[in-house]
Amino acid sequence: MSETVLHTPHTPEPRPEFDAVLTANRSLGPRGFIILMGLISLVSFAAGLYFTVLGAWPVFGFFGLDVLLIYGAFKLNYRAARQHERVTLTGTELVVSETLASGRVRTARLPAYWVRVGLEELSQERTRLVLRIYGKEYPLGRHLTDDEKRSFADALSDALAAFRKSRPAPA
Repeated sequence: MSETVLHTPHTPEPRPEFDAVLTANRSLGPRGFIILMGLISLVSFAAGLYFTVLGAWPVFGFFGLDVLLIYGAFKLNYRAARQHERVTLTGTELVVSETLASGRVRTARLPAYWVRVGLEELSQERTRLVLRIYGKEYPLGRHLTDDEKRSFADALSDALAAFRKSRPAPA
């Protein structure tokens, strides 16, 4: 006797009602980095050559070390730039995924109906953005500017308000 396998149609993931990726601003792209490192290398080489001609040849190595240190600092900065957060409102959940610079991902799945967005004014121009639920706080967007935090808080609050308006409260 043969066994019959029933296939259920795949139900696609519901389309997100809100989807945002929060990343830090980086002002220097890859092409600019190559140009900047080329200029720094050229200036360091010229300065090192000048000191070598004057007889201070050990200085040449220090100019090369400067170039390596600047290059290393930029590489660390670009590694940190891989860090980002994704906030998605789908179905009944608000999903917050934080991707660390190492590539590790931390995810929090929160019942969207009960999440509140908080924007705390810490000092004159500093703000703190948090998601609050059941007495817990989840910090969000630490790398954003204060204006970006305010804008994102407004957008997410509006999306959550529309979500709550379109659905009855869960039991």
